[in-house]
Amino acid sequence: MNPAMHPEQHDHRRLGRALDLFDTDPLMGAGLPYWLPDGAVIRHEVEEYVKELERQAGYRHVYSPVLGKRELYEISGHWSHYSDDMFPPMHLGSDADGEEVVLRPSLCPHHALIYRSRAHSYRELPLRMAELGGMYRAELSGVLGGLTRVRAIQLNDAHVFCTLDQAADEARAALRLIRRAYTDLGIEAARYRLSLPGAGGKYVADPAMWERAAALLTEVLDAEGLPYEAVEGEAAFYGPKIDVQIVDRAGRESTLSTVQVDFHQPERFGLEYVGADGARHRPVMVHRSVVGSVERLVARLIEVYGGAFPAWLAPLQVAVVPLSQEQVPQAERCVEEFVRAGLRAELVGPGRGSLGARIRAARLVPYLAVIGPKEAVDGRVALRLRGGRRSEPLPVAEVLAGIGAGVRARNRSLWSGSPL
Repeated sequence: MNPAMHPEQHDHRRLGRALDLFDTDPLMGAGLPYWLPDGAVIRHEVEEYVKELERQAGYRHVYSPVLGKRELYEISGHWSHYSDDMFPPMHLGSDADGEEVVLRPSLCPHHALIYRSRAHSYRELPLRMAELGGMYRAELSGVLGGLTRVRAIQLNDAHVFCTLDQAADEARAALRLIRRAYTDLGIEAARYRLSLPGAGGKYVADPAMWERAAALLTEVLDAEGLPYEAVEGEAAFYGPKIDVQIVDRAGRESTLSTVQVDFHQPERFGLEYVGADGARHRPVMVHRSVVGSVERLVARLIEVYGGAFPAWLAPLQVAVVPLSQEQVPQAERCVEEFVRAGLRAELVGPGRGSLGARIRAARLVPYLAVIGPKEAVDGRVALRLRGGRRSEPLPVAEVLAGIGAGVRARNRSLWSGSPL
């Protein structure tokens, strides 16, 4: 997009609706957006990218329910320190023998229980557990907006259960994973923040624990050579964290990714591992989110690219454009080949207007495969890249191979074939 455009024209809320990516409905409720088909494509691609990145980094994925008994969050500390941000409990059964369940505000208590469900040896550590799961925050309606502040959140979350000696290395590895993802996705961090506790009863009362965790994260930031600002009052209730801050086109700052060190919940849940000495020891929990919530990440991507997404993220990757009705049969076969090869392709035929009108309507599509009389006879397409570059007519198989390789590699640049 034109960088001279007004910031409001980059706003993900305006762009997301204009591009049919997401929307809201008052009957669903504020802060509960739904994803339209094109937006769902972007979300799916991002989720698959993150899962693959985590698998390569040694994480194993789990699923856990979005509900938990109130007692779970009393043990974790969420009920006493975070209940104002949680939805009210739901009462199941009669008052006498019923139970209370809660929409979870976080995934960490569930992962602590999964860890606790099996005995563990020091030989298994670090144990890296990841999940792309739903959680819920009872945000006030006045702060809700688009995809950046919502009540139903799909969080890219993970917890590393490790020894104290491993914690700094795991936190450093998590930071590097975050920076790798930002490079791949085309996102820039505005700054790094060491988020520390502030005054009041919001935080767990254990000064020694806070000091130890903060020292560990400070060591990690210094070892990575990252400039940071220490800010009081921004920590999680159970421990300090490294927050990776981003800034939108309007200058609003928010947290996208985090790395946290937690000595509190392993103690609360009685987590253990058997050490080399045969004795039982308490693991450390390193919380980390590579890209934060899927909602906030996609909001950022919409603003970064202005709808002109890299080919691997684009809802429509190839628009096949026959010049006239005579080339439609060849264009339909071309679309079928692209789709069979795993690409998102669509016929943009003469019924949609003149050639110029169709090309303008597809201006955000990465590739236009134009088929005229000569190309139809030769089994070729004239490739037009978003932005105006063109190639000489190429065999469909060659175009398929070139575009497909770039999509599979998640390249941010477009394959250009043989430019004219």
